[in-house]
Amino acid sequence: MPKAYIIARVTVNDPDSYAEYAKGAFQAMRKYGARILARGGKAEALEGEARARNVILEFESYEQAKVYFNSPEYQAAKKHRAGGAVGEFVVVEAFEGEQP
Repeated sequence: MPKAYIIARVTVNDPDSYAEYAKGAFQAMRKYGARILARGGKAEALEGEARARNVILEFESYEQAKVYFNSPEYQAAKKHRAGGAVGEFVVVEAFEGEQP
């Protein structure tokens, strides 16, 4: 079964509410087996709009990534992000085919 990744690109407008979101999201990440591959750090847009905050989470499967995102723990944390940040969140299944 291929791994999956949640990729988040976020602009934080209210650091205090985002900090509360991040605290709850981190607890959910631990519970649902997320591995943090990138969180913050140096980033630049190579094409399109840049966001100041970028996160990549790895999960054992596409289904597990969705379980995390839809979990009561993450949804409770997400309420702190509403109004304090805007962004895009996607789940992507890893490619397991032949490489070019």
